[in-house]
Amino acid sequence: MSNKKGLLALSPLIVFILLYVSLSVIAGDFYQVPITVIFMISSIYAVIISGGLPLQKRVDIFSRGASSSNLLLMLWIYVLAGAFATTAKEMGCIDATVNFTLSILPSNLLLPGLFLSACFISISIGTSVGTVVALVPIAVGIASLTNANVALITAIIVGGAYFGDNLSFISDTTVVATSTQGCRMSDKFRANAFIVAPAALVILIIYTIMGTGVCVAHISHQVAIVKVLPYLVVLIAAICGMNVMGVLVIGVILCGAIGMIEGSYSLLGWLGAMGKGIVGMGELIIVAMLAGGMLEIIRENGGIDYIIKKLTSHINSKRGAELSIAALVSFVNVCTANNTIAILTVGGIAKKIGDRFGVDNRKAASILDTFSCAVQGLLPYGVQMLLAAGLANLSPMEILPYLFYPIAIGIAALFAIFLRYPQRYS
Repeated sequence: MSNKKGLLALSPLIVFILLYVSLSVIAGDFYQVPITVIFMISSIYAVIISGGLPLQKRVDIFSRGASSSNLLLMLWIYVLAGAFATTAKEMGCIDATVNFTLSILPSNLLLPGLFLSACFISISIGTSVGTVVALVPIAVGIASLTNANVALITAIIVGGAYFGDNLSFISDTTVVATSTQGCRMSDKFRANAFIVAPAALVILIIYTIMGTGVCVAHISHQVAIVKVLPYLVVLIAAICGMNVMGVLVIGVILCGAIGMIEGSYSLLGWLGAMGKGIVGMGELIIVAMLAGGMLEIIRENGGIDYIIKKLTSHINSKRGAELSIAALVSFVNVCTANNTIAILTVGGIAKKIGDRFGVDNRKAASILDTFSCAVQGLLPYGVQMLLAAGLANLSPMEILPYLFYPIAIGIAALFAIFLRYPQRYS
């Protein structure tokens, strides 16, 4: 593929980034620029530049990406998460859970406590999405009773969610990374842990220092334990490995049952709360569909194949091979907004590069997983970020500056490549 054709295939993503950044700079505020409109413009441009095909065929390609099975699964999760979050809020579940948390956790340990909770849950359930759904509403409620920044609190949960996404034995990214590189999960876990554990420790210390200024409003009323039950059930079911959609359905039903028994709302009130929560996820659903369609056109036009070819054409050392694997999975992740799909896309090529230059397959798997999680954690249009933003009633750009953990593991992984660390896998 020629440079001209390759750059043209990638240009919708370039248009999106340039438009969003330039308009935000002109406005002097990243939050004033509606991301849905920017995605719409970029998507229309993507359809226009797909030359050589009838218009209907181009629209069909876009629609295929906007309605893929993976994307529709995420949309179902958005709908159920919105219904659960709002029904839980209106029946007092979130307030009760927040009060319970604040009653047992010292205020100066709230930030590191939330980070550790997110790390534990995510490594237990193997999904960052499930962790975000379970903990972000609680974290936002805690922020309202403290002097903590809501965006910071939300970012702590999102960061901790990627701890497990990266390391859990049942995480999709771990399964795909180990299977494509031909290594055991336990071996990949050890190599990966050596790389990211220092980063997690540093972030934990940072949150501990930042948390010293947090003060909690006095809780004078008794905690309604029965209203904490929906979240306890959701967390336990998630840790036991239940599908996230099943977990959310159980949560919605429990909220309705307890809410009506307690008198928090009637049947119509419960249905209304669900409807309000689903409607509140509308913007996220639109962004996800537009992004999915645009990225499918980029893939169909050869944009991902082009960048893979370019990044692998100048490798001449083991360090260069590892950097190429990192760059490949990072860029494809930007183009697909899905870290599992990114690893699947480049896993075979990464294996060939690793075998040719003697890269340890355990380290190659760790590089694939760590960089994909680092990039996914920083994408304002990634499913986890959109979901967290929707549940916290924020813009993804408000959360982005506080995402310390994804940045930390990206830096740690770069150090592991340049400093040949850990030595036994290098």
